[in-house]
Amino acid sequence: MENEISEFRVFGKNIEIISVYYGLFLILWGFITSFLAKSSSLTSYIPTFLGLFVLVFSSLSIKFQSKKKLFMHIVAFLGLIIFLGGLDVIRLIIKKNLFSNFWADISKIMMLFTGIVFLILCFKSFKFARKSLTENSN
Repeated sequence: MENEISEFRVFGKNIEIISVYYGLFLILWGFITSFLAKSSSLTSYIPTFLGLFVLVFSSLSIKFQSKKKLFMHIVAFLGLIIFLGGLDVIRLIIKKNLFSNFWADISKIMMLFTGIVFLILCFKSFKFARKSLTENSN
């Protein structure tokens, strides 16, 4: 069929493009929140560093299609690290210390929620690819 979708898409974008956007978002987030918080701490740039890696590996998956699976698994692993980093919010809630450092805590909440959404999209994409592979081999 001509109209058959050959890859997982969200809002018309494939997971590699979504990953590029997510990487850019994280990079900008780190710079903007560090600026707003007037922070000189390297830890305020954690989203930027992670976003840089997401951007690099998702870009590599676009450029080197033969290695796309490897690079996108690395990107998904980075998404897991982002999500796990955001889970520190639970510790802050338990200690009743949430928002003692407003911008740092907002960044953790952002990482928690965007990380889990990104991971879900990655899993859906991998599942779609696996299903397509088995359907095409029959």
